[in-house]
Amino acid sequence: MFRRTFTTACCGTLALAIAGCSTTGDDKPAATSSGKVTTVKLVTHESFVIPKDVQAEFTKTTGYQLQVLASGDAGKLANSVVLAKGNPTGDVVFGIDNTFASRVVGSGALAANEPKALPKSASKYALPGEAAHSLAPIDFGDVCVNVDDAWFAAKKKAKPQSLDDLTKPEYKDLFVTPGAATSSPGMAFLLATVAKYGDDGWQDYWKKLKANGVKVTSGWSDAWGVDYTAGGGKGTRPIVLSYNTSPADTIKDGKPTTSAMTDSCFRQVEYAGVLKGAKNEPGAKAFIDFMLGKKFQASMPKNMYVFPVDDQVKLPDAWQTAVKVPDKPLQVDPTKITKNRDDWLRRWQDAVSG
Repeated sequence: MFRRTFTTACCGTLALAIAGCSTTGDDKPAATSSGKVTTVKLVTHESFVIPKDVQAEFTKTTGYQLQVLASGDAGKLANSVVLAKGNPTGDVVFGIDNTFASRVVGSGALAANEPKALPKSASKYALPGEAAHSLAPIDFGDVCVNVDDAWFAAKKKAKPQSLDDLTKPEYKDLFVTPGAATSSPGMAFLLATVAKYGDDGWQDYWKKLKANGVKVTSGWSDAWGVDYTAGGGKGTRPIVLSYNTSPADTIKDGKPTTSAMTDSCFRQVEYAGVLKGAKNEPGAKAFIDFMLGKKFQASMPKNMYVFPVDDQVKLPDAWQTAVKVPDKPLQVDPTKITKNRDDWLRRWQDAVSG
């Protein structure tokens, strides 16, 4: 399962441009004898995956070669795009999510683009206002509290049903979560509490979690793989912050042994956009159109563990029984996130360190 993390430094001034590995093996864009650029440079995060046959299909149908510049995480990606405004390192960007979208759009680093064939089901993930004309939704996922059902059954204890339950004495020292300052899902959980309890109540909620023994790790891998009882290690905590797709990794005898608390979920949406000043703008637009097509959309669940925005794509069989999509995920307006992110992180740090 892929997961993303980002550091607090990415929320401030980070003078690092994206650098990464190239799938073409050449840092210079290929061109025909007429001078037409035939390589499309994709700037993305390190969790991006495109199967070889899908990449070959892009080249076959468009004539463009794809060069992937993958580095860092969602926060570093957004910051690098902003810093490279007007002189981008690539042509197209993928992986800007709804927690960073308004900052990137507001910087002027993206060119206007209207995809040729946006799936009907994708409209619900469109950003508000002018942002919708520069960032196209590609996938979504829900960050949720996960519970080790088998552990609670073995202990003959009732499992938690809500965020409020996590602050109760019977769940003391049982919850582990990646931190908001060092992890993308951790930041999503902070935003979930903002959405749930409001600006006047979320910090008090975190103080209650702290008093009830919540463990805060630097990233998702530590929380899931080290501390979580169902994460493959020898963890002692049966409640973890992860994704609604995570129970699909805990199937035993045809049934998942864990579950996601759907009322705790924060919806993350990833977008793609054309970088202003791109050397191959037509190729960038062609790749975004390709990402919205059936071939690429169908590859995302198994390779990146996210939901495609095209709801006509068949999902993995395991997801049919193990994965639940919340009817009303917790959400925060992207412009509000941009305005308050740094302040919320400071207040979160005060709550968990006090």
